Amino acid sequence: MTDAAPESPIAVAIVPVTPFQQNCSLVWCRKTNRGAVVDPGGEVDRLEAGIRECGFEPEKILITHGHIDHAGGAAELSQRLDVPIEGPHRDDLFLIEAMEESAARWGLADARPFEPARWLTAGDMVTVGALDFEVFHCPGHTPGHVAYLYRPARLAFVGDVLFQGSIGRTDFPRGDHATLIRSIREVLFPLGDDIAFIPGHGEPSTFGDERRTNAFVGDRLFA
Repeated sequence: MTDAAPESPIAVAIVPVTPFQQNCSLVWCRKTNRGAVVDPGGEVDRLEAGIRECGFEPEKILITHGHIDHAGGAAELSQRLDVPIEGPHRDDLFLIEAMEESAARWGLADARPFEPARWLTAGDMVTVGALDFEVFHCPGHTPGHVAYLYRPARLAFVGDVLFQGSIGRTDFPRGDHATLIRSIREVLFPLGDDIAFIPGHGEPSTFGDERRTNAFVGDRLFA
């Protein structure tokens, strides 16, 4: 469940939530013992238990994009923990405003809209304890999707942009396949083959492995 070597300044625990088995990441700074919850899609009781088990002090919630399986629990968790929400990019406001409608459609309880304390865009930085994360705007799956990179550990949180062996869907409202491919090929892959990433669903991978083997976005398709 927990990732990163003991000597690393960052620790990560992945908690799959909702029937969609979305990878909610509990991320904390070993130096300060302060942390964040990345994409709390739901099952807030379970996430609170995970935070207690990991033993860190939560200071914020980070959102990659506005789909309910990634952000459906954000408002409730923010209220319970008394912490702010940061992200995604403002272009996902329409999804966040429709959260209750999405909850009814997908049969997920307790999801409701929220107003982030801070909308994010390309080039922003977010802090978690003493850790600095770079923000990358990666539209395509949704128009306001962002990814977070902790460069010292070569670790990224990419939501539903890229998966092990696959890519994000683009058939949802305001999705765009060509834009998604550009986000992966022109924003994420140039960060380095050695970057490991935690996707929104499924197993972690590296950008290098996906460049070599991913049937949707691998290098051989663009040679």
